[in-house]
Amino acid sequence: MPTFAVVLPAAGQSSRFGPGEKKPFATLDGRAVWLRSAELFVNRKDVCQCVVVIAPADRDLFDIRYSANLAFMDVRVAPGGRERFESVANALALVKPEADFIAIHDAVRPCLAAEQIDAVFAAAAKDGAAILAVPVSDTVKRVGAGKKIEETLPRQGLWLAQTPQVFRRDWLEAAYARRGELGAAITDDAQLVEAASHPVKVVEGAATNLKITTAADLALAEAILKSRPKPKEKRPIHPFADEEMWR
Repeated sequence: MPTFAVVLPAAGQSSRFGPGEKKPFATLDGRAVWLRSAELFVNRKDVCQCVVVIAPADRDLFDIRYSANLAFMDVRVAPGGRERFESVANALALVKPEADFIAIHDAVRPCLAAEQIDAVFAAAAKDGAAILAVPVSDTVKRVGAGKKIEETLPRQGLWLAQTPQVFRRDWLEAAYARRGELGAAITDDAQLVEAASHPVKVVEGAATNLKITTAADLALAEAILKSRPKPKEKRPIHPFADEEMWR
C-alpha cells in the first residue's frame, strides 16, 4: 500500500473573511476549521504524517490553543512563508522519508468526504498525480472595466480545481526545486506539476467540498456537516448477555 503525507496550508491572511479570527481558527460546529480538516486524514491507515503550515505571527497563539491536539494527533507544524508556494516548500522539508505521495489540502476545506479522499488517493497512486475538481455548470463571463461583459466563454471542458491535490513525492519535490524557472503566474500545485511536464488526472469532486472564504461560508459548512449521517454507535458486547437486550 502506498503511503501519503498530507500538507495543510493555513498561513494565509484571511483578508476576505472579515474581522476577528482567521478562517482556519474560526469555530465550526464546536471545533476549529483547520482541526476538522486535519481529522479527515490523521486516522487513515495510508497516511503516515500530517503537516499544518502556520504563519509565524500566529504560532504562539496556535501552540497555546492546540498543543494538546497536535500531540494527540501527531501533527507537525511548519512555518508559513511570504506566499503559498514558500509555505508548502517549508512543509515539504518536514515530510517523513517513508511517504511515497504528498497530498496538499486546503486547511479551510473541512467538508471533504472520505470517499473523495479514497478516489483521489487511488487515482494518484495509479497515475502519479491527481486532483479533485468539479465541472463548471454556470455560464462563464469575462468581465472588463466598469464591470461590463466582454465575452461569454464556452464552459465545455472547464473544471474548478479543489483539494486534495496529490502527487508522487519525487514529481512534486522536483517541481518545487524548479518553481522559479517554471513560471511566476502558477497559482496551484497541480499547475506547477503540469509545467514540469507531468500529466495530472482529474477526479470529480463535489460542491460540498466547500472552501471557506467568507464568514458566511461557515454557516453553509455547518449545514453540510450536520446533513451527513452520524456514525453508528457500537453496541456493548458481553459474553453472557442476551443479544436481545442490546437491540
